Amino acid sequence: MGSSVTPTSRRARNPRGQGRQLREDIVSAAHALLHEAGEDGVTLRAIARRIGISAPSIYAHFTDRESVLLAVAIDAFADLTRYLRAAADAADTGSGGESEVLRAVCAGYLRFAREHPADYQVMFGGAWNGARAVETGAVTTEQVRELGAEALTVFATALRRCHATHDAVQEDIATAATTVWVGLHGLAHQRIVAPGFPWPADAEAHLIARLTGLPATPHP
Repeated sequence: MGSSVTPTSRRARNPRGQGRQLREDIVSAAHALLHEAGEDGVTLRAIARRIGISAPSIYAHFTDRESVLLAVAIDAFADLTRYLRAAADAADTGSGGESEVLRAVCAGYLRFAREHPADYQVMFGGAWNGARAVETGAVTTEQVRELGAEALTVFATALRRCHATHDAVQEDIATAATTVWVGLHGLAHQRIVAPGFPWPADAEAHLIARLTGLPATPHP
């Protein structure tokens, strides 16, 4: 995600009109630091040092650390949306019907969290805290709400298609999509914060079944 920046690279001064590249490098550096050093390792000084600029140069693009992490979260939500769409598209080519597409989207969500735990943490109140950002006025409630809007649409579309073919029973698609997301988030989050817990091998399948109203395993 973003451009690749090594810890030892030195950045040449941007020619006039190329500030957008610096902004992308700042976000990329913050993302890399989050993966390598965790939340505490993401500081403006560390970001600046990584891409070879002075820390004050960051303020031309971001007001503070929180705004940098918001940009990381925005990128992560975009990655999640692409991930879910790819899962839906792959399942749509099979013979499992609309129910299999819905299962694939749910499983894709859990797989994204499992494979990208640092991204997932910054998305949901770890390194970047949306509630705190709203309280301080760094962002509006509407901006926070928009972060997951496209990903939620993928869930809603899969649910609507299932409902249309009577594979699932939810009547209110918007409520159902939100409920499915929140339910999946519970398992995804707990897997990250409690990796040593003996999670049952079939926990994921049973959770998806309960959240969607579909059988725990695909029909033969």
